Amino acid sequence: MANNIEAYFYVLKCRDNTFYAGYTTNLEQRVQTHNAGKGAKYTRVKSRRPVSLIHSERFSSKSEAMKAEYAFKQLTRPQKEAYLKQNKCEI
Repeated sequence: MANNIEAYFYVLKCRDNTFYAGYTTNLEQRVQTHNAGKGAKYTRVKSRRPVSLIHSERFSSKSEAMKAEYAFKQLTRPQKEAYLKQNKCEI
C-alpha cells in the first residue's frame, strides 16, 4: 500500500543550463532541498544552483513516477528538449 501514494516526476533546469530529472511525493519541498544544496549529488554542485522547476507530472504511484523519470533520462539532450517543448515548458 505504501507504493500507492501520489508522486511526481519533475525536471529542473540548472543554472549551468543542464537538466536534472527526479521523482518525489512533495514537489515544493524537493525543489527547496535542491536549492539548499542538500538534494541530489548532481544539484549539490554550487555552479548548478539555483535550479528552477520547468516540468512536473503527477502520478498515482511512486512506481509510475519512477518509470517516467527513467524514460526521460534515457533520452538524448535534443530529445529531452523536444519532450519539454511539446509539454509547453520554457527551456
